[in-house]
Amino acid sequence: MSDPRPEGARLDLREEPDGVLFVAIVGDISEPIARAITAACQRVRDSGRDVLVLADARGNGALPPPARKAFAEGLSSARLDAVAVFGASFSIRVIGTLVFKSMNLLAQRSHAIAFFDTEGEARAWLLAQRGALRTGRQPGA
Repeated sequence: MSDPRPEGARLDLREEPDGVLFVAIVGDISEPIARAITAACQRVRDSGRDVLVLADARGNGALPPPARKAFAEGLSSARLDAVAVFGASFSIRVIGTLVFKSMNLLAQRSHAIAFFDTEGEARAWLLAQRGALRTGRQPGA
């Protein structure tokens, strides 16, 4: 995928061999970065696959209102089956939780999100969510 590279920020956005969409941002999260991430989620969804996102938040900077708005707009119609975030600061955890709660209310469905300290914990939870989806259970537990 081609990634926008706004000055001062770096986006690593790739689909891994196991079908997980990996996202890492170093620097402030800009509106173009938010739109690139939501477009990638949409492409995975449109292909008929589970939308499983593994987000490395260790290098995340600020999440200003234009980026929050771009996420809300882009993900309001998307199906995010599960999002595992690792390395997030307290403020990113709070903002992420609020964004997902508002998405759940607007979309009237549940998007599973969980925060972890390590990539290994996050990846294990994410793959367990895939298993839950394939057996028809509600992800997120």
